Amino acid sequence: MTDRDGKFAGDNPFDIVRAWMTEAEASEVNDPNAIALSTVDADGLPNARMVLLKDVEDDAFVFYTNYTSAKAAELDQAGKAAFVMHWKSLRRQIRVRGLVEKEDGPQADDYYKSRSLKSRLGAWASDQSAPLGSRASLMAEVAKVTAQQGTNPSRPPFWGGYRITPVEIEFWADGAFRLHDRFCWRRENPGSLWHVTRLSP
Repeated sequence: MTDRDGKFAGDNPFDIVRAWMTEAEASEVNDPNAIALSTVDADGLPNARMVLLKDVEDDAFVFYTNYTSAKAAELDQAGKAAFVMHWKSLRRQIRVRGLVEKEDGPQADDYYKSRSLKSRLGAWASDQSAPLGSRASLMAEVAKVTAQQGTNPSRPPFWGGYRITPVEIEFWADGAFRLHDRFCWRRENPGSLWHVTRLSP
């Protein structure tokens, strides 16, 4: 793997992810931590949406959502997910596939407390993915939960995190004449050794 140097160098894919994200924070105009999260429903029909990646752990990635949402139902049913991060400013992307589990403990509590008050109250007010009669009815629900929850709301029992532990991470960077550079890190199971392969563009 003598040509895996520069931005692709390293023995730990999570270190490479963190380094690329740090670069993106300086160059990407909005949400450098945005990921396109892909799931499948009970019929196998794919679904995708943008969410914000909130933590890169030693061996996993964490984001947060409403547990009653469509995405949560699909994550719980399949136990697997994929996502891609793409930065136009860097002309790079990272693709991830892996296994999913809930993060519903103190880590989720701490992240919820770090959000703005309006965002915390919004989590209580929104029945995510359910039909909504009007924006006015949503704002009325926000007013209702504000009166109920006050200025220090606890984390809703239906809101928390998901952790994706990857079995595959691919790093892609733009190359001249559409001859891009791609390195795929794969492992049999979480905790097993990574194997790195250069892929054709």
